[in-house]
Amino acid sequence: MARLPKLAVFDLDYTLWPFWVDTHVDPPFHKSSDGTVRDRRGQDVRLYPEVPEVLKRLQSLGVPGAAASRYFVHREIYPGSKITHFERLQQKTGIPFSQMIFFDDERRNIVDVSKLGVTCIHIQNGMNLQTLSQGLETFAKAQTGPLRSSLEESPFEA
Repeated sequence: MARLPKLAVFDLDYTLWPFWVDTHVDPPFHKSSDGTVRDRRGQDVRLYPEVPEVLKRLQSLGVPGAAASRYFVHREIYPGSKITHFERLQQKTGIPFSQMIFFDDERRNIVDVSKLGVTCIHIQNGMNLQTLSQGLETFAKAQTGPLRSSLEESPFEA
């Protein structure tokens, strides 16, 4: 079996859900009895359709996740550089950067974080199972050769 990352890190806005949480929805959020999450104004708050399955797949593979959600083991959520987020995650977990994979929709974050040695995957249309599979393949290849981000290869559209 291909080598797996020891930590999968997700950006949230436009990676796991199709909005900016600080401008498009209005906390606090409430979960209704049917499982629907709504903001203070009653607007539905939804993930991209395949995100729950992506998170379940990672969990079944034994790969912990990092971000702000009950699915994630580690949380680094605040304004600022993604470099700082990763440095703190590395300090907290002891996991080397080379054993992490990062999914984000912003190219500048992909470029910055890849300099740490993290395998970075650029998300263009929300996180899905195909992107996860391609990301895990990129990670496995990086373990046997020079580390690269998905921007240095031919970027795929998710």
